[in-house]
Amino acid sequence: MPRFGQVITAMVTPFDEHGALDLDGVRRLAKWLQENGNDGLVVGGTTGETSTLTDDEKLALFAATVEAVTIPVIAGTGTNDTAHSVHLTTQASKLGIAGILAVGPYYNRPSQSGISAHMRAIAGATKLPVIIYDIPVRTGRKIATATLVALAQEVSNIAGLKDASGNPAETASLMTQVPTSFELLSGDDGMTLPLMAIGAVSVIGVATHWTGSDHQEMFAKWNSGDVAGARAVNARMLESFAFETGDENPNPLPTKVMMNHLGLAVGQARLPMGPPPSGLAERAARVYSNLQAARTAANG
Repeated sequence: MPRFGQVITAMVTPFDEHGALDLDGVRRLAKWLQENGNDGLVVGGTTGETSTLTDDEKLALFAATVEAVTIPVIAGTGTNDTAHSVHLTTQASKLGIAGILAVGPYYNRPSQSGISAHMRAIAGATKLPVIIYDIPVRTGRKIATATLVALAQEVSNIAGLKDASGNPAETASLMTQVPTSFELLSGDDGMTLPLMAIGAVSVIGVATHWTGSDHQEMFAKWNSGDVAGARAVNARMLESFAFETGDENPNPLPTKVMMNHLGLAVGQARLPMGPPPSGLAERAARVYSNLQAARTAANG
């Protein structure tokens, strides 16, 4: 099995009706995700609205999630400030987490040498495995293949890549140059199946909030050599992938609406995301109903 399991959810952060961190909601959601197909959880990531959380809220979130589940919990401690990222990583590493997720430094648009030094500093602040997160559509800067190869080869606890770069051909080249222990994790639900063809062993997903069992089925079919079966399961989830984000309702708005629809009160997103647009709750109900119908049809 991969280090953190095959199906990992980038968990939304529950807030109460006043917009405060809801730690009871955190525990409830984390347990539900564990019971519904997830091998691990990422907390404090983009989907978890990390940019709106204080450091105290992040550390409380990490601790509450670890307390609630028996599966690995990966803490998102990367920011666009290296010293701040190092501090968060040091503090989070004391809380029983299993690993660190370090997103590329956003907004600053540093050079590749700056990105490399940033990642080395984060990795040097912990003995835990570090997963680099490359998502240039949000950070504004692609982490170059040469940079990733050097980090994978030279920093012992840089353990893998969460890839949301949207370039499987370049990622395929990367995977021919890194140690065999270096893991590729899909960071884009719609790209998971294509990335599996070039070596992805896991997904850190968003739709996995409600498609955990479907993802497990897709991985099982792929790993057994049933490519057609894996494609069929992926097709079943395409509507969920399309739902999870968009220009009018960006991640995590749809997922929060879906979790509320399923009876797991997670509240609304903090500004600047804010409340969901009208009609999104009705769309969530249709998406989930269609998924259930597709599951039933597939299972005869």
